[in-house]
Amino acid sequence: MISGQPYFDRREAGQILAAHIREQYGALAAVVLALPRGGVPVGFEVARAFDAPLDVFLVRKLGVPRQPELAMGAIATGGYEVLNQQLIARLGISPLQIAEVADREMGELRRRQSLYRAGQPPLEVQGRVVLLIDDGLATGFTMRAAIGALRDYGARRLIVAVPVGAEKACSEIAREVDDLVCPFLPDPFHAVGLWYKNFEPTTDWEVQECLVAAGVNHEAAHAGHRGRR
Repeated sequence: MISGQPYFDRREAGQILAAHIREQYGALAAVVLALPRGGVPVGFEVARAFDAPLDVFLVRKLGVPRQPELAMGAIATGGYEVLNQQLIARLGISPLQIAEVADREMGELRRRQSLYRAGQPPLEVQGRVVLLIDDGLATGFTMRAAIGALRDYGARRLIVAVPVGAEKACSEIAREVDDLVCPFLPDPFHAVGLWYKNFEPTTDWEVQECLVAAGVNHEAAHAGHRGRR
């Protein structure tokens, strides 16, 4: 485990994360799904290390009304939703308010899906090993929404891999997946960005660039999977 050394940027974090995954699993045949936007440069390096197909898995935080940075839950592609019921009850947030936030975030999910995929279908995950990647794990709400949706889509084995995470969130997420890889568990944690020297926001253009550079070929990936059945 890394001790006390922050990552330079998301690309370096992805390279280090890939080395830890390889140490644990060897030559792993998997689909790499990255959470946009920050998880995509990390996922790109993991996919490149394993010569694996790379795709995005779209998830959005549901922010508390008038306090959007405070997460009351998250929503994933297909409408899968995870809510922090204790926080919602404590703040007196109504079902209508939740629905309004969820509708707004679903609009952003659709925008990103159209932009990133440019008409291409998502990679097939049913019956496959999935490496689910983000640039860090703080509260775990967006990751939990992604996990629930991927279970519904029939992933055979689900491995969450992040370069850095809060110990509590990682422990909770580990109970919901087949395995979790996190080489750096700082204590105290505070925030994901503290453990990167360069944590500039990832742009839509960078996400598109990573997907193109990874050589995403959905038809070839589908055909290869069908050929192994």
